[in-house]
Amino acid sequence: MTQTLPTGPVRPRPAFSIPSILAIIAAVISFRAGATLGLLCAIAAIVLGLVGFLLALLPGTRGGIVSIISILCGVIGIVAAVFKLIGGNF
Repeated sequence: MTQTLPTGPVRPRPAFSIPSILAIIAAVISFRAGATLGLLCAIAAIVLGLVGFLLALLPGTRGGIVSIISILCGVIGIVAAVFKLIGGNF
């Protein structure tokens, strides 16, 4: 007697969404850039993180945790950019 495996549709492995990847890159750049560019990158990290988080709710997409981390880093980046504007060197 031979055993057969159940056949069914093969699902592709979930992939990270592009916005979640771009969000974490923007968050990292916001820490390394100056005040103005850092502020813009931090805002972009928050917006892209929100989009990435919403896309991560779809069944074939990953990146929810990365998006949440990038949103938190974006908020910290905004605070750092404000300190750079006020204090000069940070």
